[in-house]
Amino acid sequence: MKKCFLLSILSLICLLCNAQSPIFVQDSLKLISSQFKFTEGASVDKEGNVFFTDQPNNQIWKYGTDGKLSLYLDQSGRANGTYFDRKGNLIVCADEQNQIWSIDQHKKIKVLFSDFEGKKVNGPNDLWLDAKGGIYFTDPYYQRDYWTRQKAEIEKQRVYYLPKGKKTAIIVADDVIKPNGIVGTPDGKFLYVADMDANKTYRYQINVDATLTNRQTICSQHSDGMTLDSNGNIYLTGKGVTIYKPTGEKIGHIDVPEEWCGNICFGGKNKDVLFITASKSIYRIQTSAKGVE
Repeated sequence: MKKCFLLSILSLICLLCNAQSPIFVQDSLKLISSQFKFTEGASVDKEGNVFFTDQPNNQIWKYGTDGKLSLYLDQSGRANGTYFDRKGNLIVCADEQNQIWSIDQHKKIKVLFSDFEGKKVNGPNDLWLDAKGGIYFTDPYYQRDYWTRQKAEIEKQRVYYLPKGKKTAIIVADDVIKPNGIVGTPDGKFLYVADMDANKTYRYQINVDATLTNRQTICSQHSDGMTLDSNGNIYLTGKGVTIYKPTGEKIGHIDVPEEWCGNICFGGKNKDVLFITASKSIYRIQTSAKGVE
């Protein structure tokens, strides 16, 4: 009887552990490198190669599916958030001049966005592209030591949408205080936006005209960068990585031995390796979950 009771308890513990591990971690967290100053902007190309930024050093790095780490671009416009479009161009929040760039496979740079109604925006921080090639981007104000300006030209910190092929962006969310991390669902129906000062992550409905409505609070946690897996789970960064169901239920956490985690994406040939940019480092962890970006 005692043995059966203990077995039942162990079985219950196993079930609870599995319930708290939606990513089904298959290995321990592995450090790739700690040679950077502050890593950010993780994104993945269609082959599964991961690109990320070292903003203070003004660089973009590549971690290939072959396991090789290499400098991809120096003088990167103080790149912050990044995302690949369907043609393989790396779309970059170029924080140095508060612009958005497109970097093609030959490393040729094209400025997609430079101002809003004649004023410099606060500093494009993170971005997500919809199926039409339009760009949603967050615009919080963080004073940089490489800027000459000492205050914002635009008072409000908003979420903008830049239609493909256009130079003029539209405001899609001004009901946030300091928007930062952003990601959309693969079906193009919803957009997640983290608000750093409100310490919340919201979900908006994306309308046919790219505007946003029906804001809902998903969880009381902000996020510097975020990603989704194929089950719709949301991965938020900050003090480690916290995972939530689309309903807002917290279902997991990954401890990362750094002061701050800036961004995250799934990469590798099968998009089943989670890459985490964290302070001066970049980490990876093998999972059985798969990314959708």
